[in-house]
Amino acid sequence: MNLIKTSILSAISTVIRIITGFISVKVVSVYIGPSGLALVGQMQNFIGMISNIASAGINSGLVKYTAEYRDNENIKQKIWSSAFKLSVILILPITISIILFSNYISLILFKTNEYKFVFDLFAITLFFFVMNGLLTSILNGEGEIKKLTILNIASSLFGLLITLILVRKLNLYGALISSIVVQSIVFFITLMFVIKSKWFKLSMFFGKIDREYRNKLLKYSIMTLVSATMAPLSQIYLRNYIGVNIGWDAAGYWQGISRISDTYLMLITTTLSIYYLPKLSSIQDKTELRKEIIYGYKIIMPIVIAMAAGVYIFRDFIIKLIFTKDFLPMRELFLYQLIGDVIKITSWLLGYIMVAKAMTRLFVISEVIFVFSFVGLGVLFIKIFGLIGITIAFMVNYLLYMIFLLFALRGYLGER
Repeated sequence: MNLIKTSILSAISTVIRIITGFISVKVVSVYIGPSGLALVGQMQNFIGMISNIASAGINSGLVKYTAEYRDNENIKQKIWSSAFKLSVILILPITISIILFSNYISLILFKTNEYKFVFDLFAITLFFFVMNGLLTSILNGEGEIKKLTILNIASSLFGLLITLILVRKLNLYGALISSIVVQSIVFFITLMFVIKSKWFKLSMFFGKIDREYRNKLLKYSIMTLVSATMAPLSQIYLRNYIGVNIGWDAAGYWQGISRISDTYLMLITTTLSIYYLPKLSSIQDKTELRKEIIYGYKIIMPIVIAMAAGVYIFRDFIIKLIFTKDFLPMRELFLYQLIGDVIKITSWLLGYIMVAKAMTRLFVISEVIFVFSFVGLGVLFIKIFGLIGITIAFMVNYLLYMIFLLFALRGYLGER
């Protein structure tokens, strides 16, 4: 399936995700306000971080090797059974640890132990989060784009329905637990799709852990775990920093602009994860790889620039439509955030080379450097410019990241 067809299917699910996502944010904003939205951001970062750790961070590797050995059932059995067992080994101790320390985690993230039960619930359902990620990665690697589209749509619709019900009844408490409940439900839908696939055999998930493919998957584990832990931790730290030094409403404004960016860029990021990783993984010739990257820039970047410009032009309308009048101070955050979004996607098109080619050392070095630089720049610019400084830091950090990648990957880009 080529980039354009993948983009069309991605667009269908993404439009629905954008609509449902904006409705969800609107409901959350009305009922819990900017400070509540900031706390929801803390919870989402925690869920994403722990889910990736519990999956051993191997989902990107699972996509790559499933796509690479799609026609070799014997190798796929080694890959899938190794992935399944690695995840199961990690889930139990992490689940127990979260339950034991849920009171402390609540105090760290929310400054109160009132939401201890939310973390207990997440721990109990962690298995569903991890298995859903494992199965959707296999669907991606098998090229089941239509099924992934349906799953994304189902997840969006269930998410909206459950958010509407829980937030109206339980306010912030409901907002925090809604995403947990949704992922548990979606797992069973994913399982149904996998079971009905022609290539599915239950025996493919059982057997000894294969040392060779375990090590190959763990190359991606290192990359994913570094990204999945450091990036959310940096956001949690900066959100706390803003909350303590400026106010939790201000932290909510940053969470709001971040949600806008994440939502309108879903079309691009979904296409990159579904199309680019398997595609770049399958290309061995550097000339062919460069052609694919250039093709991606020609198709994707004009769309990104047009979307960012549209969001900026209609920023006042967007704030009033998606949020409430309490969020109007976030207007000043749009310019540098949107410029940063464009630079971010520009750099991501290059960054996927590191993932596709398992360039573990370079990936880890770049993640560590630029997570710390974002935190450092964020704190520095907030002190100098106030809240707008966090978006300036976002823009500058991705500009530096892009320059770093252009230099580090010059061998793949035609320079010697």
